[in-house]
Amino acid sequence: MKKITILLVLLLGIITSTNAFNRIEVKGKVSDPAGNAVPGVTVTVRESGKSTVTDQAGMYRIIAETTNHLVFSHPGFQKKTVEIAGKSNQLNVILLPVNQKILDSEVEMDECVAVNFVSQEKSAMTGAVAGVQVRGRAFGVAPKSYRTENMRTPDWNTENYASINENGYKDVFANPLSTFSIDVDNASYSNVRRFLNMGQMPLVDAVRIEEMINYFDYQYDKPKDKEPFSIHSELAVCPWNKRHKLLLTGLQAKEIDKSDLPPSNLVFLLDVSGSMKAPNKLPLVKSAMRMLVNELRPNDRVAIVVYAGAAGLVLESTPGNEKQKIMEAIEKLNAGGSTAGGEGLRLAYKTALENFRKEGNNRIILATDGDFNVGVSSTSEMERLVEKERESGIFMTVLGFGMGNYKDDKMETIADKGNGNYAYIDNIQEARKMFVKEFGGTLFTVAKDVKLQLEFNPQYVKAYRLIGYENRLLNDEDFNDDKKDAGEMGAGHRVTALYEIIPAGSGEEIPQIDELKYQQRKKEAVKNFNNELVTIKIRYKAPDGNQSLLMEKVVSPKAVDFEKASGDMRFASAVAGFGMLLRNSEYKGDIGYEDIVSIAQSAKGDDEEGYRGEFIRLVKIAENLDQLHTNKN
Repeated sequence: MKKITILLVLLLGIITSTNAFNRIEVKGKVSDPAGNAVPGVTVTVRESGKSTVTDQAGMYRIIAETTNHLVFSHPGFQKKTVEIAGKSNQLNVILLPVNQKILDSEVEMDECVAVNFVSQEKSAMTGAVAGVQVRGRAFGVAPKSYRTENMRTPDWNTENYASINENGYKDVFANPLSTFSIDVDNASYSNVRRFLNMGQMPLVDAVRIEEMINYFDYQYDKPKDKEPFSIHSELAVCPWNKRHKLLLTGLQAKEIDKSDLPPSNLVFLLDVSGSMKAPNKLPLVKSAMRMLVNELRPNDRVAIVVYAGAAGLVLESTPGNEKQKIMEAIEKLNAGGSTAGGEGLRLAYKTALENFRKEGNNRIILATDGDFNVGVSSTSEMERLVEKERESGIFMTVLGFGMGNYKDDKMETIADKGNGNYAYIDNIQEARKMFVKEFGGTLFTVAKDVKLQLEFNPQYVKAYRLIGYENRLLNDEDFNDDKKDAGEMGAGHRVTALYEIIPAGSGEEIPQIDELKYQQRKKEAVKNFNNELVTIKIRYKAPDGNQSLLMEKVVSPKAVDFEKASGDMRFASAVAGFGMLLRNSEYKGDIGYEDIVSIAQSAKGDDEEGYRGEFIRLVKIAENLDQLHTNKN
């Protein structure tokens, strides 16, 4: 018996050693036939079920055995299975669109996805624009063949966006102060990406330039001492109008190590109504929630509230180390019924209050397409409900999903009024960015009610224009009023604002008011501040505070040539220029798509995650769409 035991142990050791010897890290890039990287591709080891997702550059890494097979799948592409045996650990794959002739015998025919297109006639009536096939180029419009039945633009379109009236120039004598609330939301950028990847130019009001700029990381100096954030500023010649200057103001919030973050009391508020059935809605919500659950610690707690025709608690507040229990509750979710969003919000706040952590992070995470149609449903009713509940110290994160019936205006309002942030999740990679890469900033607030007020010196400034932030403007007197709500900053978050400045002495005409009868308008600037272009003032409150604190910084009037500006300054300018082109802004000057690509490429930097490279690709797609539209007309 002893000999048999020894033999079994030896045999087990040999098997274990063999498996370890066969185990390798496989890595590579997934591309389409034109050479474009395909982000968000699920790469699965068929034998073990282990999986990963390609990043924005189409790159992946996964541990497998040499005898295993890798399965590559993505909506709109033919699923492909590749055997690792006999191949290098560098495995690059090309995925074919679902309607392209199959040339590779390894593609599994029975696992392809059918395609259905929106006719041009129907899309003209609904506002949906069909994609355009582009072949044989390194970039171009996302081919319409990439859009599957489940991901295509719907035959109807009831998407809602709040109207944006673009900021104009302000005469510095009549308006010396510019006051606004910060905005850490970045929903607009990923939503714009969704439009462009579908072969459509985005709706004008879907383009919020400040959210596009704030989607990206910038290397601002970290805060010193106990300050919650640092203030960064830079002045350069404006790239789209050489007669003007461009002022960048940036805030960098302090970073907190995950192990030092306070405990969380989270309530997932999930829309499971009938409008959430599409794969890019509830199934994507569930994938995003799984990622977040994997980041939870034992001292965190999670509850799940769902709403459809009625609202209900499907998981009581559960410790973060009971991941299996939480995952099982998520897996059981199915879509169906109408949308009682208001009732769901009330139950979520009630659940969060019952499990309130005084020294922790209390937050509701709402995932929806925003299509509320039962009970409290109007934007104003939602606003009053959330404003009332936010005083309890519960923050809000709003995640938008889907298309066709997407209600951006309601979700932005809920996030703004609920002391929270707002993101649009268009693919699994964006969910990973939100809940893995930016975990701290997404969930943990380091400062609330953050307001900026800039006072411009008329000795150097004739007029100025804030680029974006149209729905975040405040009255000047709101800056010192601690009762006025403003934006929140999470751990590690950055906020960037750009001002276009017309220098003093310029002969350029600007909008002016009539001469005042009872007050004297100053004709010349006071000469006492010869080295000050602008004073930046910031007010903020601690996450649990009620009284604001003040920070200030003075900016020199000395500007550098645009080519000598920092990479962050140049890249933010490229994003702003792109936003103005998408909006067909009257202030876009002489900048074009090629200029934006050139600027962005020169300022791309290391781009470890591939986000800046993806931006360049999107600019090229928009350029082609614009050209096609011009040629058609």
